[in-house]
Amino acid sequence: MPENPREEQLLRSAPLFGGMDAENARSLIAMMVRREVSRGETLFREGDDGHAMYVLVRGKVKLARTARDGRENLLALLGVGDMFGELTVFDPGPRMSRAHAVEDSIVYELAKDTLDVWLDDHLDMSRHMLRALAQRIRRTSNTMADLIFSDVPGRVAKAILDLGHRFGRMERGHVTVRHGLTQEELAQLVGASRETVNKALADFASRGWIDVHIGAVEVYEPERLRARSR
Repeated sequence: MPENPREEQLLRSAPLFGGMDAENARSLIAMMVRREVSRGETLFREGDDGHAMYVLVRGKVKLARTARDGRENLLALLGVGDMFGELTVFDPGPRMSRAHAVEDSIVYELAKDTLDVWLDDHLDMSRHMLRALAQRIRRTSNTMADLIFSDVPGRVAKAILDLGHRFGRMERGHVTVRHGLTQEELAQLVGASRETVNKALADFASRGWIDVHIGAVEVYEPERLRARSR
């Protein structure tokens, strides 16, 4: 159960609870387990059985996958309100990625067996679960379309805007985005080489649209980035 109303509010913002009435949402939240996760701690690994899903209410979590040659590919950087690990809960099988905390975080864990029992008593709520999965498929489809149809600078611009939307803070009249990613991880996120991504970032900086720092970017011209992302 949430320790304070703020955490319950953040839980309710997750796609899992989208459209649920307060009574049903609280009955499901009451069955979730609060976990404090230390920076660097792994929640699950590739190949693990998918016994639970999670909602993040504080901190950041990375989802990554390791290639056969040992290279790591960053799939997503998750923030407050994001849900993850749900695919293997609805479609049992081994985890396809690894999840680890990049800073001290709090997650709420919902076990597959617990969810199955709850759904047996709330069959009408299954449509909310389907909607949540559909949203995930929609995001994946959009990401694939970007990789196919957008050039690297366009994908970098879109990634900066997305990170800004989720992690940005208004400071001194512009948005500062402390994403905590290395340049290699940012390159993995947009599906390009580090050199190509660095070239795009340098171009944006030379135009005065952004300023790049280690693990952060300051955004001065979001509309320019938005136009470039198209």
